[in-house]
Amino acid sequence: MPNSKKDIIILGGGLVGSLLSIYLAKEGFQVTVYEKRPDPRIEDLDAGRSINLALSHRGIKALTEVGLAETVKPELIPMMGRIMHDQKGKTNYQAYGKKGQFINSVSRNRLNTVLVKEAIDEGVVFCFEHLCEKVDTRTNEAFIRPINGGETLITTASLIVGADGAFSSMRRSFQYVPGFNFSQDYLEHGYLELTIPPTKNGDFALEKNGLHIWPRGHFMFIALPNPDKSFTCTLFFPLKGELSFESLQSQEDIAQFFEEFFPDIVPIIPNVVEEFKKNPVSSLVTIKSSPWTVNRCLILGDASHAIVPFYGQGMNSGFEDCYELMKMAKSMDFDWDKLLPKFSENRKKDADAISNLALKNFIEMRDKVADRTFLKRKKVEAALHDLFPDLWVPQYSMVTFSDYSYSDAEYIGKLQDQVMRENRAIWEDRDPTPSDLAFIAEKFSILMTASLKAHL
Repeated sequence: MPNSKKDIIILGGGLVGSLLSIYLAKEGFQVTVYEKRPDPRIEDLDAGRSINLALSHRGIKALTEVGLAETVKPELIPMMGRIMHDQKGKTNYQAYGKKGQFINSVSRNRLNTVLVKEAIDEGVVFCFEHLCEKVDTRTNEAFIRPINGGETLITTASLIVGADGAFSSMRRSFQYVPGFNFSQDYLEHGYLELTIPPTKNGDFALEKNGLHIWPRGHFMFIALPNPDKSFTCTLFFPLKGELSFESLQSQEDIAQFFEEFFPDIVPIIPNVVEEFKKNPVSSLVTIKSSPWTVNRCLILGDASHAIVPFYGQGMNSGFEDCYELMKMAKSMDFDWDKLLPKFSENRKKDADAISNLALKNFIEMRDKVADRTFLKRKKVEAALHDLFPDLWVPQYSMVTFSDYSYSDAEYIGKLQDQVMRENRAIWEDRDPTPSDLAFIAEKFSILMTASLKAHL
């Protein structure tokens, strides 16, 4: 039986688990977090295998709710838009949204450290280097084993939350429960991290307030700024094939690859070959599951809906999970038995939507951001947003800078795409006039109205 109605166990002390523990501690719950990795305040957990994160509106909203938005500001570097690098070294700037809108580059480990410190100050107990082997969903018992040896601890609570990542022990336990659905799909691409160090003068080697992208069709390279004036870079590249991680084995092949496809990177990563050979290649997986709850056990964040990183929404969606869960919990007086199934059902559609959008954005970033028609369309959509701000909000802005649900953003984006394709002749080969833009907006308004009636 649970120890106390106020006792909660969280499996996973990463970003989502730490944030949720703060939310719950502030509501008077006694929270214990079990995390298999070492304490991030002591050890850098990200070296060699981290994708820098892009903190945007949804994540900031969740941090604001627990009073941490100002605390994390010193860790953030604003990125106002994409800076595209072609194969000849020329650049093209694409703003993310309206003036004053930006996303923020942040180190996973540094943000995790802020969250853990705050959670401990709120009374949360962290047990680092403790691995959850399994969860008995019938009895709410978690079987916890110290990483460095020792007997397995069987512990219980009124609620157990699995925030233990894409390869969640909690979710694995769910898979033995009839009616639980689960899928995982790996991209044919993996990723490898590299670092652009500060210049000899101690400055940024590239423009600091942008997300740098080198799109190369079937693969791409990105770079995000850090407070120490370095850039965390990630090569997204096929795992196998004629040109792939598998094919680049010798130092000569690696050097030739960067000279051919990324000649402007070579001078600013002096040890690119050594880093390429030393750092691990990691996989990219999409995970979907339902329901997210069995009895008084709940999975959320990557444990329930891991997504690929190409919309910059993995962390933001996990933080929004916490925000939406606590918003619903307060409205239902923390009645877990009623709350958990309702939360799972409501949130699932949004998790699936951002998963789909992230996969779609991979193609956009990799293939389309240098395409003339694509760039023209983005320009026209920005003009529509300026003229009709309440009617036409670009899908990227809906996802990144607003409170639109992910599912609404996905659906409205499909309608926008339909209207833009049907009226392509108006904007593709010439600059549309204000009356042209008004015509497109009217067509979109009619389609939206018809679509809404069809769903009533």
